[in-house]
Amino acid sequence: MNQFTDTAMNVDVAIIGAGPVGLFAAFECGMLKLSSVLIDALGEVGGQCAALYPEKPIYDIPAHPAIEGGDLIAQLEAQIAPFAPPRLLGRVVTQVSGKSGEFVIQTDLGDVVQAKTIIIAAGAGAFGPNRPPIDGLAAFEASGAVQYYVRRKEDFRGKRIVIAGGGDSAVDWALGLKDIAAKLYVVHRRAKFRASPETAAQLEQAAAAGEIEMVIPYQLHGLHGAGGVLSSVEVADLDNQTRHIEADILLPFFGLAMDLGPIAGWGLNLDKHHIAITHATCETSVPGIFAIGDIATYRGKLKLILQGFSEAAMAAHAIYPIIHPDVALHFEYSTTKGVPA
Repeated sequence: MNQFTDTAMNVDVAIIGAGPVGLFAAFECGMLKLSSVLIDALGEVGGQCAALYPEKPIYDIPAHPAIEGGDLIAQLEAQIAPFAPPRLLGRVVTQVSGKSGEFVIQTDLGDVVQAKTIIIAAGAGAFGPNRPPIDGLAAFEASGAVQYYVRRKEDFRGKRIVIAGGGDSAVDWALGLKDIAAKLYVVHRRAKFRASPETAAQLEQAAAAGEIEMVIPYQLHGLHGAGGVLSSVEVADLDNQTRHIEADILLPFFGLAMDLGPIAGWGLNLDKHHIAITHATCETSVPGIFAIGDIATYRGKLKLILQGFSEAAMAAHAIYPIIHPDVALHFEYSTTKGVPA
């Protein structure tokens, strides 16, 4: 029995996730004249590019020697504008029922979407920062003295900044903020950093030049201040000997806590918190449901935005015969057919 009604949004493709790969999936669907809707738990499109690093350059997008995350999202939004896919933002998909050709999707805000197919482009699922186990942390988070993302570098100008962590984010932002900070410290519990060798070497050079003060091997121990205003960060060495670093802002970069959330209960074959797909089509173990981008996995998978773009095209073309089973898809280059009206 067909579950579709006239009271809900009805589309060919429901795209769950409005990051860069989800946005490009909307474009690819539009190029094939497939209607789509974008659904995302965040209140804006762009995923991690917009939420975590809008001013951080990305170097491996074709034809862009460097492009900031926010600018990439703006370009993708302009690209899908001719198709004007509706957006349901700030919504979590809580339930998916039905089967290929007649899925029913419900969100936590009561939206009902009827979709013939689904593309999951949810990145790493729901994400949030790994927070340091420090007493009184919440008050400093609320005031902005402790932040986990750098959305606008200019907000940190003239500040005394402590960066904690040893991965790529910690090293990249230490290098990115050193020229505008009044003073910048890097706290890491080990002498060796997990960042790429090139940026780790740049960090060492900046420290040797006096642009950054390295506090190693130390780890966070406490925060001091009043009314949410930070005055110092307390750190402890391996012998639990402590010291205080005068600071205005603490940036802990301890990675993200990833959670598939409701997706884990949709009956899809999972592989280590990722969705297993057939590479050639990007279809999951459930017919009519596809997965692309960082959330999808297969042998040889590379977690690159570039690869997600390719998967978006593959999924859209695999979906076309589901929507139009009696119509042969005549493949055309965009230079030939242009952008459909």
